Amino acid sequence: GEPPAWAPGPAQAAALLEEAADLLVLHRDFAAAVERCEAGCDSLGPGPGHERCLFLTSFAEVKCSLCVVGIQALAEMNRWREVLSWVLQYYHVPEHLPPKVLELCILLYSRVGEPQVMLEAGGSWLRAPANQALPELGALLELYVARVLLPLGRFQAAEELVRGCAAAGQQGALLGAIRDSRRRWERREEEEKPSAAEERHDPAAESVLGVLSQKLLTMLTLLRRALRSMSNHFYLLPYKKMLLATFLLYLVVVRLDPASPTSLPFIYKLVQLFRQAWAAVLSPVHRPPIQN
Repeated sequence: GEPPAWAPGPAQAAALLEEAADLLVLHRDFAAAVERCEAGCDSLGPGPGHERCLFLTSFAEVKCSLCVVGIQALAEMNRWREVLSWVLQYYHVPEHLPPKVLELCILLYSRVGEPQVMLEAGGSWLRAPANQALPELGALLELYVARVLLPLGRFQAAEELVRGCAAAGQQGALLGAIRDSRRRWERREEEEKPSAAEERHDPAAESVLGVLSQKLLTMLTLLRRALRSMSNHFYLLPYKKMLLATFLLYLVVVRLDPASPTSLPFIYKLVQLFRQAWAAVLSPVHRPPIQN
Protein backbone atom coordinates (compact mmCIF):
# COMPACT_ATOMS: atom_id res chain seq x y z
CA GLY A 1 0.00 0.00 0.00
CA GLU A 2 0.90 3.65 -0.03
CA PRO A 3 3.43 4.73 2.62
CA PRO A 4 2.07 6.99 5.35
CA ALA A 5 2.59 10.72 5.28
CA TRP A 6 5.57 11.19 7.57
CA ALA A 7 5.76 14.30 9.66
CA PRO A 8 9.20 15.80 10.29
CA GLY A 9 10.88 15.13 13.57
CA PRO A 10 13.30 12.76 15.30
CA ALA A 11 10.54 10.33 16.32
CA GLN A 12 9.49 9.86 12.71
CA ALA A 13 13.13 9.53 11.66
CA ALA A 14 13.65 6.78 14.24
CA ALA A 15 10.56 4.94 12.98
CA LEU A 16 11.82 5.23 9.41
CA LEU A 17 15.21 3.91 10.49
CA GLU A 18 13.56 0.83 11.94
CA GLU A 19 11.57 0.27 8.74
CA ALA A 20 14.68 0.74 6.59
CA ALA A 21 16.66 -1.78 8.65
CA ASP A 22 13.84 -4.36 8.31
CA LEU A 23 13.63 -3.80 4.56
CA LEU A 24 17.39 -4.19 4.23
CA VAL A 25 17.94 -7.25 6.42
CA LEU A 26 14.67 -9.17 6.45
CA HIS A 27 13.00 -8.36 3.14
CA ARG A 28 16.10 -7.44 1.09
CA ASP A 29 14.10 -4.69 -0.57
CA PHE A 30 17.07 -2.39 -1.05
CA ALA A 31 15.34 0.30 -3.09
CA ALA A 32 12.61 0.70 -0.49
CA ALA A 33 15.24 0.81 2.25
CA VAL A 34 16.99 3.70 0.49
CA GLU A 35 13.66 5.54 0.19
CA ARG A 36 13.04 5.19 3.93
CA CYS A 37 16.53 6.43 4.72
CA GLU A 38 16.08 9.46 2.49
CA ALA A 39 12.72 10.26 4.05
CA GLY A 40 14.22 9.92 7.53
CA CYS A 41 17.13 12.24 6.76
CA ASP A 42 14.79 14.78 5.19
CA SER A 43 12.54 14.68 8.23
CA LEU A 44 15.41 15.80 10.45
CA GLY A 45 15.69 19.00 8.46
CA PRO A 46 18.83 20.31 6.71
CA GLY A 47 20.55 23.53 7.57
CA PRO A 48 24.02 25.09 7.59
CA GLY A 49 25.97 23.80 10.54
CA HIS A 50 23.02 21.69 11.66
CA GLU A 51 25.01 18.47 11.53
CA ARG A 52 27.71 19.78 13.82
CA CYS A 53 25.33 20.73 16.60
CA LEU A 54 23.65 17.35 16.29
CA PHE A 55 26.80 15.42 17.22
CA LEU A 56 25.93 15.63 20.93
CA THR A 57 22.30 14.59 20.55
CA SER A 58 20.33 11.52 19.55
CA PHE A 59 19.46 13.32 16.31
CA ALA A 60 23.01 12.76 15.11
CA GLU A 61 22.89 9.06 15.92
CA VAL A 62 19.62 8.57 14.06
CA LYS A 63 20.86 10.47 11.02
CA CYS A 64 24.17 8.60 11.00
CA SER A 65 22.36 5.25 11.29
CA LEU A 66 20.05 6.17 8.42
CA CYS A 67 23.07 6.90 6.25
CA VAL A 68 24.77 3.65 7.26
CA VAL A 69 21.69 1.63 6.24
CA GLY A 70 21.41 3.65 3.03
CA ILE A 71 25.06 3.02 2.14
CA GLN A 72 24.61 -0.71 2.59
CA ALA A 73 21.42 -0.74 0.51
CA LEU A 74 23.07 1.22 -2.33
CA ALA A 75 26.04 -1.15 -2.29
CA GLU A 76 23.70 -4.17 -2.43
CA MET A 77 22.15 -2.71 -5.60
CA ASN A 78 25.63 -2.14 -7.08
CA ARG A 79 25.05 1.61 -6.92
CA TRP A 80 28.25 2.20 -4.98
CA ARG A 81 29.26 5.05 -7.31
CA GLU A 82 26.42 7.12 -5.83
CA VAL A 83 27.36 6.61 -2.19
CA LEU A 84 29.60 9.62 -1.54
CA SER A 85 27.34 12.11 -3.32
CA TRP A 86 24.32 10.53 -1.63
CA VAL A 87 25.61 11.10 1.91
CA LEU A 88 26.95 14.55 1.06
CA GLN A 89 23.47 15.73 0.16
CA TYR A 90 22.64 15.35 3.86
CA TYR A 91 25.97 16.51 5.34
CA HIS A 92 26.87 19.06 2.63
CA VAL A 93 30.66 18.95 3.10
CA PRO A 94 33.04 16.04 3.86
CA GLU A 95 34.25 17.65 7.09
CA HIS A 96 30.78 17.16 8.61
CA LEU A 97 30.52 13.45 7.88
CA PRO A 98 30.20 11.28 11.01
CA PRO A 99 33.28 9.11 11.57
CA LYS A 100 31.31 5.92 10.97
CA VAL A 101 30.00 7.16 7.62
CA LEU A 102 33.47 8.23 6.52
CA GLU A 103 34.87 4.85 7.55
CA LEU A 104 32.25 2.98 5.51
CA CYS A 105 32.88 5.15 2.47
CA ILE A 106 36.64 4.54 2.61
CA LEU A 107 36.15 0.79 3.02
CA LEU A 108 33.58 0.63 0.21
CA TYR A 109 35.59 2.51 -2.41
CA SER A 110 38.75 0.66 -1.43
CA ARG A 111 36.94 -2.66 -1.81
CA VAL A 112 35.72 -1.85 -5.34
CA GLY A 113 39.18 -0.64 -6.39
CA GLU A 114 38.35 3.09 -6.58
CA PRO A 115 40.22 4.62 -3.62
CA GLN A 116 40.78 7.88 -5.50
CA VAL A 117 37.10 8.76 -4.95
CA MET A 118 37.86 9.31 -1.26
CA LEU A 119 41.15 11.12 -1.78
CA GLU A 120 39.84 14.67 -1.41
CA ALA A 121 36.94 13.91 0.95
CA GLY A 122 39.05 11.91 3.40
CA GLY A 123 41.87 14.45 3.40
CA SER A 124 39.46 17.31 4.04
CA TRP A 125 37.88 15.48 6.96
CA LEU A 126 41.20 14.60 8.59
CA ARG A 127 42.58 18.14 8.24
CA ALA A 128 39.45 19.88 9.55
CA PRO A 129 40.22 21.56 12.92
CA ALA A 130 36.83 20.55 14.33
CA ASN A 131 37.67 16.86 13.89
CA GLN A 132 41.09 16.92 15.56
CA ALA A 133 39.65 16.22 19.00
CA LEU A 134 37.44 13.32 17.96
CA PRO A 135 38.50 9.96 19.43
CA GLU A 136 38.08 8.28 16.02
CA LEU A 137 40.71 10.50 14.38
CA GLY A 138 43.65 8.12 14.85
CA ALA A 139 41.84 5.06 13.49
CA LEU A 140 40.47 6.97 10.51
CA LEU A 141 43.89 8.43 9.74
CA GLU A 142 45.43 4.96 9.72
CA LEU A 143 42.60 3.63 7.52
CA TYR A 144 42.86 6.54 5.09
CA VAL A 145 46.62 6.15 4.72
CA ALA A 146 46.45 2.36 4.25
CA ARG A 147 43.39 2.20 1.97
CA VAL A 148 43.64 5.43 -0.03
CA LEU A 149 47.04 7.14 -0.07
CA LEU A 150 49.38 4.14 -0.21
CA PRO A 151 47.50 2.22 -2.95
CA LEU A 152 47.62 5.41 -5.04
CA GLY A 153 51.35 5.91 -4.44
CA ARG A 154 50.85 9.20 -2.55
CA PHE A 155 53.74 8.62 -0.20
CA GLN A 156 54.80 12.22 0.34
CA ALA A 157 51.21 13.29 0.99
CA ALA A 158 50.85 10.42 3.46
CA GLU A 159 53.97 11.48 5.37
CA GLU A 160 52.81 15.11 5.52
CA LEU A 161 49.36 14.11 6.72
CA VAL A 162 50.74 11.82 9.42
CA ARG A 163 53.12 14.48 10.71
CA GLY A 164 50.29 17.00 10.81
CA CYS A 165 47.46 14.88 12.24
CA ALA A 166 48.80 11.81 14.01
CA ALA A 167 49.50 11.70 17.71
CA ALA A 168 53.12 11.40 18.74
CA GLY A 169 52.76 7.75 19.68
CA GLN A 170 51.16 6.89 16.34
CA GLN A 171 53.52 8.74 14.01
CA GLY A 172 56.42 6.30 14.23
CA ALA A 173 54.42 3.23 13.23
CA LEU A 174 52.60 5.01 10.40
CA LEU A 175 55.77 6.56 8.97
CA GLY A 176 57.44 3.14 9.07
CA ALA A 177 54.52 1.60 7.19
CA ILE A 178 54.73 4.37 4.59
CA ARG A 179 58.46 3.77 4.06
CA ASP A 180 57.92 0.03 3.68
CA SER A 181 55.16 0.60 1.16
CA ARG A 182 57.33 3.04 -0.80
CA ARG A 183 60.15 0.49 -1.00
CA ARG A 184 57.79 -2.24 -2.23
CA TRP A 185 56.35 0.15 -4.79
CA GLU A 186 59.80 1.15 -6.11
CA ARG A 187 61.00 -2.46 -6.16
CA ARG A 188 57.94 -3.50 -8.14
CA GLU A 189 58.53 -0.69 -10.64
CA GLU A 190 62.17 -1.72 -11.08
CA GLU A 191 61.16 -5.32 -11.71
CA GLU A 192 58.61 -4.31 -14.32
CA LYS A 193 60.74 -1.71 -16.07
CA PRO A 194 63.18 -3.97 -18.06
CA SER A 195 60.47 -6.07 -19.71
CA ALA A 196 58.40 -3.03 -20.60
CA ALA A 197 61.44 -1.21 -22.00
CA GLU A 198 62.48 -4.26 -24.00
CA GLU A 199 59.03 -4.49 -25.60
CA ARG A 200 58.99 -0.81 -26.47
CA HIS A 201 62.62 -0.19 -27.52
CA ASP A 202 64.01 -3.32 -29.17
CA PRO A 203 64.83 -2.09 -32.72
CA ALA A 204 66.33 -5.45 -33.77
CA ALA A 205 63.15 -7.33 -32.97
CA GLU A 206 61.03 -4.68 -34.66
CA SER A 207 63.13 -4.79 -37.86
CA VAL A 208 62.94 -8.60 -38.05
CA LEU A 209 59.19 -8.49 -37.51
CA GLY A 210 58.81 -5.90 -40.25
CA VAL A 211 60.71 -8.03 -42.77
CA LEU A 212 58.78 -11.18 -41.83
CA SER A 213 55.45 -9.40 -42.03
CA GLN A 214 56.28 -8.19 -45.54
CA LYS A 215 57.38 -11.67 -46.62
CA LEU A 216 54.21 -13.24 -45.26
CA LEU A 217 52.04 -10.70 -47.05
CA THR A 218 53.89 -11.27 -50.32
CA MET A 219 53.57 -15.06 -50.03
CA LEU A 220 49.90 -14.75 -49.15
CA THR A 221 49.29 -12.62 -52.26
CA LEU A 222 51.00 -15.21 -54.48
CA LEU A 223 49.06 -18.07 -52.93
CA ARG A 224 45.73 -16.29 -53.35
CA ARG A 225 46.49 -15.67 -57.05
CA ALA A 226 47.44 -19.30 -57.59
CA LEU A 227 44.34 -20.57 -55.82
CA ARG A 228 42.10 -18.20 -57.76
CA SER A 229 43.55 -19.38 -61.10
CA MET A 230 43.05 -23.04 -60.17
CA SER A 231 39.73 -22.76 -58.34
CA ASN A 232 38.18 -25.39 -60.63
CA HIS A 233 40.50 -28.12 -59.28
CA PHE A 234 38.82 -29.81 -56.31
CA TYR A 235 42.03 -31.34 -55.07
CA LEU A 236 43.02 -27.92 -53.75
CA LEU A 237 40.19 -27.74 -51.19
CA PRO A 238 42.20 -29.19 -48.25
CA TYR A 239 45.00 -26.72 -48.94
CA LYS A 240 42.51 -23.84 -49.04
CA LYS A 241 41.29 -24.75 -45.57
CA MET A 242 44.83 -25.05 -44.27
CA LEU A 243 45.86 -21.72 -45.77
CA LEU A 244 42.75 -20.03 -44.38
CA ALA A 245 43.48 -21.29 -40.87
CA THR A 246 47.13 -20.23 -41.22
CA PHE A 247 46.12 -16.79 -42.41
CA LEU A 248 43.81 -16.34 -39.42
CA LEU A 249 46.64 -17.27 -37.07
CA TYR A 250 48.85 -14.80 -38.93
CA LEU A 251 46.32 -12.02 -38.36
CA VAL A 252 46.12 -12.74 -34.63
CA VAL A 253 49.87 -13.05 -34.00
CA VAL A 254 51.43 -10.61 -36.45
CA ARG A 255 48.87 -7.98 -37.31
CA LEU A 256 47.43 -7.51 -33.83
CA ASP A 257 50.77 -7.33 -32.03
CA PRO A 258 53.53 -6.46 -34.54
CA ALA A 259 55.90 -5.19 -31.83
CA SER A 260 55.96 -8.23 -29.60
CA PRO A 261 59.25 -10.19 -29.81
CA THR A 262 57.59 -13.17 -28.10
CA SER A 263 55.78 -13.94 -31.37
CA LEU A 264 59.00 -14.48 -33.36
CA PRO A 265 59.21 -18.31 -33.00
CA PHE A 266 55.62 -18.70 -34.08
CA ILE A 267 56.13 -16.37 -37.05
CA TYR A 268 59.00 -18.57 -38.27
CA LYS A 269 56.68 -21.57 -38.06
CA LEU A 270 54.09 -19.69 -40.10
CA VAL A 271 56.69 -18.94 -42.78
CA GLN A 272 57.62 -22.61 -42.97
CA LEU A 273 53.96 -23.60 -43.18
CA PHE A 274 53.37 -21.18 -46.04
CA ARG A 275 56.38 -22.57 -47.88
CA GLN A 276 55.13 -26.13 -47.45
CA ALA A 277 51.67 -25.17 -48.65
CA TRP A 278 53.13 -23.37 -51.64
CA ALA A 279 55.26 -26.39 -52.56
CA ALA A 280 52.23 -28.65 -52.25
CA VAL A 281 50.23 -26.43 -54.59
CA LEU A 282 52.94 -26.40 -57.28
CA SER A 283 54.00 -30.04 -57.03
CA PRO A 284 52.06 -32.58 -59.16
CA VAL A 285 53.19 -35.39 -56.84
CA HIS A 286 50.67 -34.35 -54.16
CA ARG A 287 47.68 -34.41 -56.51
CA PRO A 288 45.20 -37.03 -55.24
CA PRO A 289 43.95 -39.65 -57.71
CA ILE A 290 40.79 -38.82 -59.58
CA GLN A 291 37.87 -40.89 -58.39
CA ASN A 292 35.84 -42.58 -61.14
